[in-house]
Amino acid sequence: MELTINLGTNSYPIYIENGILANAGHYIAKIFSGKKIFIISDDNVFPLYGKILISALDDWECHSLILPHGEPTKSFQSLPNIYETMLSAGLSRSDLVIALGGGVIGDLAGFAASSYLRGIKLVQIPTSLLAQVDSSVGGKVAVDLQQGKNLVGAFYHPKLVLIDPETLNTLPQRYIFDGMGEVIKYGCIRDAKLFETLKNKTSFEDLKEYLPEIIYNCVNIKRMVVEADQFDTGERMLLNFGHTLAHTIEQYYHYERESHGEAVAIGMYQISRLAEQQGLTVPGTAETIKEVLVTYKLSYECQLPISELLGAVKLDKKNLNNSLNVILLKQIGDSYIHPTDLSFFENAGLI
Repeated sequence: MELTINLGTNSYPIYIENGILANAGHYIAKIFSGKKIFIISDDNVFPLYGKILISALDDWECHSLILPHGEPTKSFQSLPNIYETMLSAGLSRSDLVIALGGGVIGDLAGFAASSYLRGIKLVQIPTSLLAQVDSSVGGKVAVDLQQGKNLVGAFYHPKLVLIDPETLNTLPQRYIFDGMGEVIKYGCIRDAKLFETLKNKTSFEDLKEYLPEIIYNCVNIKRMVVEADQFDTGERMLLNFGHTLAHTIEQYYHYERESHGEAVAIGMYQISRLAEQQGLTVPGTAETIKEVLVTYKLSYECQLPISELLGAVKLDKKNLNNSLNVILLKQIGDSYIHPTDLSFFENAGLI
């Protein structure tokens, strides 16, 4: 399956195919004619897929950097080591960076590529479900600061995205469910039919045979939204459904408890619950979301008082001039941007 993100000079193809990793060189040759490739990966993914990728790239001089897995790696402090290793490898602006890993590696390697020598070609090869359906597509790259997530970043599109659903066979079960948080989000914001499919299945195993098609549907939704709003000033904000609370939950626990998708799951349910109380969402929507979250072993609450999270909400990128854009659902499959402020959360109680 193939999609193209149409963004003029920033356009790029996305290929989704079982086993495509072993044939990566064929696709990379279409967009890259330089000499050196620099692979950034982590200590979970590289031992599994590094050799397969490097074998597929025997026409190029390959270098690699393997970083510790986990969100703490996606920090500003990781960048000097990456830049120094790139320089040691003699990487020039005519060379290429490949991000091989999940969302952390994709965001971090992407930001390093965007800023090294003012920009070097980038290819995303996402190996987690969350990265395959969401973070590898759309050109958002970033690192975290101590004060919050993704506070330093850029819009920097890859030249190519290669998605191999077979890499999910080695993904720990927790991160399958983590990715399902973002899959459910796409059904909520734009695709009631996808949501209904998720609702009608009894488990992830029941859903597994449909994965390439589900990944395609999610990426296609993101394609349409990104093409309409490349720089996140309008419609693209819809992709942040659940994220206002999710980022603050992640930060509150220092990225050590809820993963991103798990936090998004909590955020989607809790935002919808609050919106229903205020007459902004069709009654019963939050309960419907909750049922699907439970099917895919995702939490819908973390038992924190909202007062503990408001400080981080104030730093959220969607909080501008004390006006906060919250993404809500009119109903499943139909989302909208609701301009408000921190008073939206006044009666939240425990989240």
